[in-house]
Amino acid sequence: MTAEDPSRLPDLGRLKLLVELHRLGTMAAVAAGTGYGTSAVSKHLAVLEQEVGVRLLTPDGRRVRLTPAGERLVEHAVGILAAVEEAQSELRGTADPVGRVRLASFFTAVEPVVLPALARLRALYPRVVVEVYEHEPEHTAHLLRSGGVDLGVVYDYSLVPRVVPAELSVRQFEEQPLYLAVPAGHPDADRPVAVSELAEFAAVGWIANSRGTDDDELVQRVCAIAGFVPRIAHRVDSLSLVNSLVGAGLGVALLARSGIERHRTDVAFRPLDPVAGLRRSFLLARAGQWSWPPIAALASAIADSPA
Repeated sequence: MTAEDPSRLPDLGRLKLLVELHRLGTMAAVAAGTGYGTSAVSKHLAVLEQEVGVRLLTPDGRRVRLTPAGERLVEHAVGILAAVEEAQSELRGTADPVGRVRLASFFTAVEPVVLPALARLRALYPRVVVEVYEHEPEHTAHLLRSGGVDLGVVYDYSLVPRVVPAELSVRQFEEQPLYLAVPAGHPDADRPVAVSELAEFAAVGWIANSRGTDDDELVQRVCAIAGFVPRIAHRVDSLSLVNSLVGAGLGVALLARSGIERHRTDVAFRPLDPVAGLRRSFLLARAGQWSWPPIAALASAIADSPA
């Protein structure tokens, strides 16, 4: 069989190297991530070019970049590799899930969503071991792509939809309305607020997230609908601190339902016009991993969590 024989299928390991080159950008980064030497990565990709019979790479200064054919092959390879992973997961399946799942979740989902799910999972499948890591959605997606975690709990806003990498897939399990947090002494503290009414807060400082960009972008877009550019006065990660800053009269904030502290007497939470959209929570995993029994069991436990 010759290298150009069209009946010969490309090697899956080499396809994965091409996908990693597309993701990471350099041979050196692929080598560092896979354990191969840089020269070995180069040789494997050269063989892959022979297997498919077209140029996949072209020099770009001291680096290489993918040709249009290489870009197209990556699109196919993502689906091929995901299908193979899914088939392998099904073949490895057992009647009683057994194994370790590394779960990354954003902070405000850990207590109301993840912990109850872990309790249910432990009662049903005690041999599934879950390791929990707290990360913002952007970092969770990176860890999933690099193999650092197996399942992620992430969020986005309907006004700021998240772009999901091709090799990952999402399953939505929750929606939450949004609120405007204002000091309790505000004259309209007990009334819902329309987006158009936010203009009265144009001169007030707004509070945004210090780690993720989604919350900041949400504030910008909602205020743009109301016709003004918000002044970001504070950037903090702790939702408790956000509530405290609002209560102290140092700004206003947009919060999802799980981020509000209803016991507070110094903050009022005004339901926001649906025009501002919703916060949506998702499970995120590599496309071929959903059917692996430990991940499937954990995903089901999380999806069944009370809203």
